[in-house]
Amino acid sequence: MVTIRLGFGRLNFRLFKRSFLLLKLIAVLFAALLFCEFLIYYLVIFRCNWPELKTPAYDGEQETLEPVLKAMFLADTHLLGEVRGHWLDKLRREWQMERAFQTALWLLQPEVVFILGDIFDEGKWSSSQAWADDVERFQKIFRHPRHVQLKVVVGNHDIGFHYHFVMVNSVALEGDGCNICSEAEAELIEISHKLNCSREELHSSQCGDGQPLPRSAPVLLQHFPLYRRSDANCTGEDAAPPDERDALFKERYDVLSREASQKLLWWLRPRLVLSGHTHSACEVLHGAGISEISVPSFSWRNRNNPSFIMGSMTSTEYALGKCYMPFESTVLITYCGTAGFLVVLILIHFGFLDSPFIFGCQLLRKFKTV
Repeated sequence: MVTIRLGFGRLNFRLFKRSFLLLKLIAVLFAALLFCEFLIYYLVIFRCNWPELKTPAYDGEQETLEPVLKAMFLADTHLLGEVRGHWLDKLRREWQMERAFQTALWLLQPEVVFILGDIFDEGKWSSSQAWADDVERFQKIFRHPRHVQLKVVVGNHDIGFHYHFVMVNSVALEGDGCNICSEAEAELIEISHKLNCSREELHSSQCGDGQPLPRSAPVLLQHFPLYRRSDANCTGEDAAPPDERDALFKERYDVLSREASQKLLWWLRPRLVLSGHTHSACEVLHGAGISEISVPSFSWRNRNNPSFIMGSMTSTEYALGKCYMPFESTVLITYCGTAGFLVVLILIHFGFLDSPFIFGCQLLRKFKTV
């Protein structure tokens, strides 16, 4: 009887040890998943703050605080489609963007979000059903409360006014006389006329009796950057890699043509230009000190360190800041470290390695003996 009881006791102890090992492995794995897939986004984005405007508006008699619009700008999400996108890659990238975007909405509370083109990766050849599926996934990833506006620069005819913003379909600025291009240029000329009328002190008879636009210079939002030779003068941790910065850009492919760029600057006279397409950050000055900011890609498929622009804006002033997302290398290193730790736990359990406590005791005994 005693022998049988001892046998059952040893069996129960072994089962307890195995169950305890399993619990430890699950706990470590759960902690790694919780950190890498949820907490890391809050820890990183929590450090981002809205930039402050240097000076409030001044009307000559008294200082007036003008409402400040909080706007987020991101670009090149490149949601994968059914042709080029592997299901695991698609699942991973979309989860990352969804967690980052939803965390940013919750922590930063923007009033409007602009996405500067290349929303999808396969929009040029998607079937109608595939396109509908892609749009549905986009709406899920970038869902937002009703009080937050989401504006998208897309690859078709899309020009409008939003809080002194002009959104331009830069894909239609080829200058080759195509129907879409002609229509886009005609609308840009009409917008230019309205903006010029809004800047006049005395109302001209040519301006008509319609509702005038605000007198402030607009912010130009588009997918393609204005013409520049290369990214040679771009700096920062999210700029193009050093070996790619001197590569010359091709007009109408990497950037807008010189002609189209000059037309936009001349017609609209913007105070700021925001663009995407290059997947890397850059700041360029055009003409009379007009600043253009290239917004990096928001997808970890294109960058190890995605980011987005935060803008505090009034009708006359603006201040920009940048919010970086978690480095994908940090997540990979964390998972690799977790896998190594799990292997060590298993080896200790089966006696292939001494536990740190036993190993420390042995070292202490040797030290005392010496």
